[in-house]
Amino acid sequence: MKIWEKKKNFSFSKEIENFTSSKDSKIDLLLAPHDVIGTIAHIIMLKSIGLLNKKDLKILIQELRNIYLNEILKNNFKINEGIEDIHSQIEFLLTNRLGEVGKKIHSGRSRNDQILVDLKLFVRTEIKEIVYMTYSFFDLLLKLSEQHKNILMPGYTHYQIAMPSSFGLWFAAYAEGLIDDLLLMQTAYRIVNKNPLGSAAGYGSSLPLNRKMTTDLLGFENLNYNVVYAQMGRGKMERIVSESISSLARTLGKMAQDICLYLSQNFNFISFPDHLTTGSSIMPHKKNPDVFEIIRAKCNRMTSLPNEISLISSNLCSGYHRDFQIIKERFIPIFEEIKKCFSMFQYMLNHIIVKKDILLDDKYQYLFSVEVVNKLVIEKGFSFRKAYQKVGLDIQNGCFKPFTKGCYSHEGSIGNLCNSKIRNLMEDVIKEFKFDKLDEVIKRLIYKKIHFYGSSKNPIFV
Repeated sequence: MKIWEKKKNFSFSKEIENFTSSKDSKIDLLLAPHDVIGTIAHIIMLKSIGLLNKKDLKILIQELRNIYLNEILKNNFKINEGIEDIHSQIEFLLTNRLGEVGKKIHSGRSRNDQILVDLKLFVRTEIKEIVYMTYSFFDLLLKLSEQHKNILMPGYTHYQIAMPSSFGLWFAAYAEGLIDDLLLMQTAYRIVNKNPLGSAAGYGSSLPLNRKMTTDLLGFENLNYNVVYAQMGRGKMERIVSESISSLARTLGKMAQDICLYLSQNFNFISFPDHLTTGSSIMPHKKNPDVFEIIRAKCNRMTSLPNEISLISSNLCSGYHRDFQIIKERFIPIFEEIKKCFSMFQYMLNHIIVKKDILLDDKYQYLFSVEVVNKLVIEKGFSFRKAYQKVGLDIQNGCFKPFTKGCYSHEGSIGNLCNSKIRNLMEDVIKEFKFDKLDEVIKRLIYKKIHFYGSSKNPIFV
């Protein structure tokens, strides 16, 4: 039976049900722990306003914790056939096991604000995992930068040989890029970290809900005050979060493209052990960078998601629409996708082999033309423009002699990578997320005893 059915012997069209809800149960399994957490916070609040007694609260919390610890965490949880979504399944289990008291958990809620809460709790947890994976990848990049900082490589503009670079610069460039990606992620996180619970179907409730209490219980930074806006945040939140993920994906995709180029025989800057590359069914010499090509493709696909979400939601008026379900089907899997890309990229880079003496090849002699120009400026007193013209004519006339001892000492250059400064920037960004509050939510709502002393409406956790 659907929780919205109003009469007995009601038969809902299977064709309509399959079309409108076919993927919900699989995706909603990922939201199961968060639905339990949100429900525990909600019923504690219901007790505080007199809509649940102490006995009912105790048995509800006990069973919800049982579902969380012994079914969800142990992968024994499922959504029964005929049950629409995770919210309905939790209520079904409570009612089936505890009787009428199970039906009391929905007071003051709608499935609209339930899914908003579930999504936000899910996204907060996923962002935490992604941020720490990003930091681990960042740490590896800086270590590789330090390890290979004295190995020079050519820099390119327009795919043409430009100026000297180094593997120290190359690795650290992507490390610093991740900092800006996480700043964008931090903004998305703060938008996510607002409590929509109590907005119900988008217009609030005539029950005296204590929205401040559920905000504190769930560890939200603040709440979405306006109940209409809380519902309008659906679609907007997903778009903003996917923008931050797509920014990370662009960084990974760009580095994957570099690696595909640098692995080719025409460049031959780096290599990997044979067991990490693939071959050809016809050409015995091939060592293909399939891993990085797949990462590149996956990252490119992720960058399309914000636009897809925008296209689905941009012409919708305020209030809830079933269109959001389509967004959920595309949005939730992106977290696992980006985490897999990080994991595989890190695995590969742990085995990267950097080639030395790349610049001894004659084709790179013009890489040092700017060094010769600067030498004329420093030692001969030439203006830059005069020195530039002289070196240009020497190259044209075939009498250019490279000077390969350029001194790069300013901040962020070959000889002064400033990697410690870059690390400090990243650590400052990580601290601003304040993820320790998320761990406290789980400890409080799942593991601690809950008491209401005397006439106090506020719960005490011990």
